[in-house]
Amino acid sequence: MKYTQLGRTGLKVSRLVLGTMNFGPLTDEADSHTIMDTALGAGINFFDTANVYGWGENKGRTEEIIGNWFAKGGDRRDKVVLATKLYANMGAEGEAWPNHDKLSALNIRRAVDASLKRLGTDHIDLYQFHHIDRDTPVEEIWQAIDVLIQQGKILYAGSSNFAGWKIAQANEAARRLGSYGLVSEQCLYNLAERRAEMEVIPAAQEYGLGVIPWSPLQGGLLGGVIKKETEGGRRASGRAAEALAGAETRAQIQAYEDLLDKHGLEPGEAGLAWLLTRPGVTGPIVGPRTADQLASALRAVELELSGEVLSALDEIFPGPGPSPEAFAW
Repeated sequence: MKYTQLGRTGLKVSRLVLGTMNFGPLTDEADSHTIMDTALGAGINFFDTANVYGWGENKGRTEEIIGNWFAKGGDRRDKVVLATKLYANMGAEGEAWPNHDKLSALNIRRAVDASLKRLGTDHIDLYQFHHIDRDTPVEEIWQAIDVLIQQGKILYAGSSNFAGWKIAQANEAARRLGSYGLVSEQCLYNLAERRAEMEVIPAAQEYGLGVIPWSPLQGGLLGGVIKKETEGGRRASGRAAEALAGAETRAQIQAYEDLLDKHGLEPGEAGLAWLLTRPGVTGPIVGPRTADQLASALRAVELELSGEVLSALDEIFPGPGPSPEAFAW
């Protein structure tokens, strides 16, 4: 496994991030534990989750599964850089109560204590805001975060799904208050969705944030979906199926798969490998449902794409370029 610094911090993290969103809803606890053991054995030390994972009436279940895995011992917790997120309402279904969501100082305090209990640990390494809160002053957020850092409950704070200007706003406020500020941004970024290159990634680089792409294969769209359909395998579903319904997108994905087939490359592995070449990227989040999917992701770390392939990928999936050139002269 290869490692890098998380943004401007001294923290070393793996170039792949183990996403756990499937743990509980799609992958049972025993298989989830096996995947985490395999990931740790392969050198992945960066695990990402969120308090809402498990979804619906099972919100919090994913954190519990991870906590039960830590409880098995073997220095599991000590070896893992643990990231979780808050924002969503964690009240019981149908009983959403005020102040049980978003980023008020009250909810930040409540949410971190609940996550620590579910995770069975005394601290969270990276505590991330899952979404911007348009109602809570950023000064209040940093005041609450600084208290948690002083209490030893968290070490660093990160954002997720923030616009570039919100990253700037958050870190300029942190600078005024003498706080450390955001150290990472978790955003939607992949070959088929490159809008983050306009402002989010440049802002992250300017302020020293590591970039952690989620949905690196665009919901399976970049994982060889047409070939799998042709060979009678698992058909596209959800966002990937909707995208393939458009003739232009289907032609684009066909060109992508044809290119990689020509060079003897697996689409899913190439899609991840491409992200690892991108400036500012710490590592993509991979969310395996099975051990085989994890093995495929691990191969991507060692995969080096040629200049010819990288150029061809840019032709198939042209990025918008940085702003303002992306939308002006």
